[in-house]
Amino acid sequence: MKELNSCKEAMAQSIENKYFSVAHLYKDEKAMEMHIHDCYEVYFSISGGKQFLIDNKVYDIEPGDLFLINQFDSHYLTQIDKELHERIVIMIDPEYMRSISSEETNLDACFQDRGDKFSHKLHLTQEQQGRFLYFINKIITSNSYGHDLLERATFTELFVMINQIINDKKNNKATEKTATYNEQVDAILSYLNNNIQYPISIGDLAKHFYISESYICRIFKAATGTTINKYMTARRISIAKSLLAEGTGVSEVCDKCGFSDYSNFLKAFTKSVGISPKKYSQYCNK
Repeated sequence: MKELNSCKEAMAQSIENKYFSVAHLYKDEKAMEMHIHDCYEVYFSISGGKQFLIDNKVYDIEPGDLFLINQFDSHYLTQIDKELHERIVIMIDPEYMRSISSEETNLDACFQDRGDKFSHKLHLTQEQQGRFLYFINKIITSNSYGHDLLERATFTELFVMINQIINDKKNNKATEKTATYNEQVDAILSYLNNNIQYPISIGDLAKHFYISESYICRIFKAATGTTINKYMTARRISIAKSLLAEGTGVSEVCDKCGFSDYSNFLKAFTKSVGISPKKYSQYCNK
């Protein structure tokens, strides 16, 4: 398998081929805004970084951290300017992941099982990091006879390992800690997600938390790397995708996600996902 050097290229390739792709990145591409994509993403940090905002959680990024992001998770990576930022990114078509699972072993679980104390982040031990990189190297160097079977078998073995690590953590009652950051921002994120179905303005937030509009915008951007409005739009689209995939009607989804009217919902969804809510629903519920 060819090793890519662009996250966007890996994303496009995995969706087009209904398979998976691997990118090894050393520096930042142009930063994407808070976004969602239709493939699974595995993000393994080699050199560390700043922070990841995924849904309503902010995570510090350290060497050896592995993040698991599904097709409904809105996320944003803080820009790291002029710093070495080495990481491995795997993009996976969800249907492919389900196709290699069995009745006894659901490899999809690491992306879909979300309990109360769920964390997108796993910190791998030195031994686990070595095994992860061994599997990646084996996948991207399989270019001779039988390479397709070898890379699929190695990919399967990699995700057996990842799911096993998650299961071990559950049994040990261990949890990953999110970043320690401004407590006001933590409260703002909780409030936004608990009231996602209602239209919320910056003025509404400022009144609720008894602080000025300029201050609330400033501390939110400093802590998360994105603006309140961009965050809210991405979260609403993320939830809309999940509801549409479950078969909820388009009009009901619009109401549940807090869009002011259907026209705004249609415009925002189509811009983010690339197709209309109706077409997305039809695609997911064939």
